[in-house]
Amino acid sequence: MMYGGMRGIKGLVTETSVLDPDEGIRFRGYSIPECQKILPTAGGKGEEPLPEGLFWLLVTGQVPTQAQADSITQEWNNRAALPNHVITMLNNFPSNLHPMSQFSAAITALNSESKFAKAYAEGVNKKLYWEYTYEDSMDMIAKLPTVAAIIYNNLYRDGATPAAIDNNKDWTANFVKMIGFEDPAFVELMRLYFTIHSDHEGGNVSAHTTHLVGSALSDPYLSFAAGINGLAGPLHGLANQEVLGWVTKLQEELGGEVSDDQLRNFIWNTLKSGQVVPGYGHAVLRKTDPRYTCQREFALKHLPNDPLFKLVSQIYKVVPDILIEQGKAKNPWPNVDAHSGVLLQYYKLTQMNYYTVLFGVSRALGCMASLIWDRALGLPIERPKSFDTPGLKKLVGAK
Repeated sequence: MMYGGMRGIKGLVTETSVLDPDEGIRFRGYSIPECQKILPTAGGKGEEPLPEGLFWLLVTGQVPTQAQADSITQEWNNRAALPNHVITMLNNFPSNLHPMSQFSAAITALNSESKFAKAYAEGVNKKLYWEYTYEDSMDMIAKLPTVAAIIYNNLYRDGATPAAIDNNKDWTANFVKMIGFEDPAFVELMRLYFTIHSDHEGGNVSAHTTHLVGSALSDPYLSFAAGINGLAGPLHGLANQEVLGWVTKLQEELGGEVSDDQLRNFIWNTLKSGQVVPGYGHAVLRKTDPRYTCQREFALKHLPNDPLFKLVSQIYKVVPDILIEQGKAKNPWPNVDAHSGVLLQYYKLTQMNYYTVLFGVSRALGCMASLIWDRALGLPIERPKSFDTPGLKKLVGAK
């Protein structure tokens, strides 16, 4: 376990969510289907849960009322403005700088606004650290959609100025409007997307990195920027981009209608060439990811005849048996990344390089909820003990 990336070592306490190998993710004890039923929605404008409501749940442990979720919406709308220096920096980035690099740099630069850093420099009592962490977290989450929209518009919409924040719209609806989309079904998809990608217990790279850097009392902006740099890795958040690239390649090589036998041959060739089937397997889960399932249910409701969705459904039918036969995968079932790109493509958000930015906007909800509690509980700097190989050999009596 120590040589295997600490896989399975129990060494963290994270209150906001727990990932059960068989049940999947639970946010403060509630499964994704339960969250879809109990969390407030956008009223007559949609049925999917508001990310604002999930954030309330993650921070407080209590299911919010509609009024409480709406109060978070208003807080975030009021805090959304960016300082001019961040806007200038984003507008001066070269077009060949990856969207995640731009996103990380902007979050780092936003630490000019950190209330925690200012209070710490002035010698604030450590019992109040959590209050300033909360204020920074609320400010940052409010500003992330605007940051993400400027990046998208500069790269893909000829530098269009994001639409102004509309106080009659929720956090997600404002983001969708800022990047130039209008379809109410796409707004619904993004509400679901931001909710289910928000948190995945504490051991994933982005959550753990945010906690680790925050434990040094780096302010929330610096801490989350570090987490975002981890999310940008192909073994973590960038996987959704890789999945869609692989599915698109499959579609191009095999054509429109694909038989199960053709699909099996393609997948076996992929495996025999030393590659993996992206979007399948998970470090903890041992069943189909509930985040995959709820996206599939959304697709069955809104785009049942989409060719790419049909192909993903066919892959879902074929791949697990092949991976079981191969015998190497501990979990042959699909994870969240196996589906999200297909849905985004359907609604014409086709720029795969940008997908992980969406993941990052969502992941702020869980990372910041946990960081608030890290400071409220007064958790110390994280500093585990490490061994060298001779020391480990001595420990276990090996020669």
